[in-house]
Formats: sequence, C-alpha cells, structure tokens
Amino acid sequence: MAKNSSEKTSAGKNKESRWFGYNEVDPAEKTRRVIGVFDSVADRYDLMNDIMSAGIHRLWKNRFVRMMRPAAHKALLDVAGGTGDIAFRYREKAGKDAEITVSDLNAEMLRVGQKRAIDRGYVNGFSWVEANAESLPFDDNSFDLYSISFGLRNVTHIDDALSEAFRVLRPGGQFFCLEFSQVSDPLLRKIYDRYSFSLIPAMGEIVAKDRESYQYLAESIRQFPTRVQLKRRLEAAGFEQVKAIALTGGIAAIHIGNKI
Repeated sequence: MAKNSSEKTSAGKNKESRWFGYNEVDPAEKTRRVIGVFDSVADRYDLMNDIMSAGIHRLWKNRFVRMMRPAAHKALLDVAGGTGDIAFRYREKAGKDAEITVSDLNAEMLRVGQKRAIDRGYVNGFSWVEANAESLPFDDNSFDLYSISFGLRNVTHIDDALSEAFRVLRPGGQFFCLEFSQVSDPLLRKIYDRYSFSLIPAMGEIVAKDRESYQYLAESIRQFPTRVQLKRRLEAAGFEQVKAIALTGGIAAIHIGNKI
C-alpha cells in the first residue's frame, strides 16, 4: 500500500513539507522563499554578518579556510558562496593559480560576489555558476574540496545536497561545512537566544531594511540538525572520518568528511 502523503515524521512534521524558519511549507515554496530572502539581503549581507557577529564570523571563516589547507593544485567548489567570502580567503592562501568555482542558487548573491572579485583584481581562476546545491551541474569526481558556509541550513533537501557533494568530490576529496550550531552552556544559550530573536531582526530592519529575512535566519538556526545528527547524515551520504568542531561555545561548528 502506498504511504499517505500526510504521514508525519517522529518530530510531527509532514514528510512532504520543509521548515522555513518555524513555518512548515511545501518544498518548492521553501526554495522560493529562500531565494527571496537572499534577493533582499544580498547587497548588505556581508555588512550584516559583521554587525550581527561583532566580526567573529571572520575568525570562524579564517579557521575554516585554514583547515582546508589551501593549495593551487586543489580545485575548490564553494557552494552557496555567492558573495565570495570563502572563495576570496581561499584564493589569498592558495595563490593566483588556484582553481575556484563558486555556485549559488541566488543570482543576486553571485552578482555581488563577481563585483567584489573584480574590485580585488580577481579576474582569472574563478568560475561563477548559478546552481542548486541539490542538483549540481558538474561531472562526478570534479573537485578536491567542497565547502559550504552558512548555507546548508537554507537547503530544502539537505540529504540530496550531501549526496551531490559526495558525487562531485574526487576520491581523497574533503567536505567542509561551516554552520550555526547548538550552544551547550545553558547561560550562554539563554543570552544567545535573546540576542538572536530580539536584536538580530531589529538590526536587520535598521541596516538592511528587512526584519522578516533576519527573523527567518534566526529561526532557521534552531531547525538545523544537531552536530550528531549531521554527522550521521554525512555518513549516510558516503563520507568517512566525519567530525565536528564546535566554535565559540557551540554557536557555530565546522563539519568535515572525507571521500575515501
């Protein structure tokens, strides 16, 4: 007998729906809304990251890129990397001969990234591709490194994105994900929750003229899998030697997996 499409998961969520913040929506609707969020915030995205994190995101990203051990011979695919924040850091470490592909579902984010690349004189060595992380337009075994920074929680079907990451990596390649995580200390968690749900949307309204998008970003963090859950999903996608490194009390984490 076919399963009823209204069947619920153990969390009480419809299998055919996805979380957009705290709202259950159709998968296609989530994708549409996520595109809308980043259309709205693209021009001020990096500025808002600085304001929201008091610059700490820069330290996280620097460590993230260092852990990749950048080198000119390692081809990097940076997914959901539209504004170039990770790609530019990689280029600075790997040198002018680095082969870097930046993909993003959102054309506006890519536009911002391409402009920033030109401003930095980065004309060669970069490819900019509008693509969905769940269905990448690249051949199997194409890249040595796959990175996604603060993007995985916005993906509609996370497991599909992880499978695609595994597919496009070469044997010996590595997966790197930098994402918000779960704060372990109760006091820090209380402070962080108040900051996330009160101050971040307010700053979004003042700086980016968009409170709703930053309310979604705060909510999406709470709906993202835990470090243990994501480890299991990476292993299910085929990755081995999977580990997670908590940052700043668990506010963020770096997830690493190897394609053996």
